[in-house]
Amino acid sequence: MKIIIGGAIAVLLGLIGIGVWFPYLLAILKGTIPLVLLLGGSLALYLGFDELKDTWQNDDGIVAESDDDKERIADLEKELEKLKKDK
Repeated sequence: MKIIIGGAIAVLLGLIGIGVWFPYLLAILKGTIPLVLLLGGSLALYLGFDELKDTWQNDDGIVAESDDDKERIADLEKELEKLKKDK
């Protein structure tokens, strides 16, 4: 019961505060809305670019590797062929 009464008092004080300080509330909104749009748009651009990078793959569906990765893959393929022959 104490929680309900405390919540009702908080809502009442919040409504009174909005009524008294409404111009200040609008000033805060004018400052925060562009900031939220800027940050949200930046996040969307970053995530979109990251997803686009994932689609930039070669025909085998493998992301282009460095020379070290290509050498390691070639070595592993040779070892696999050797193991197949030993069977």
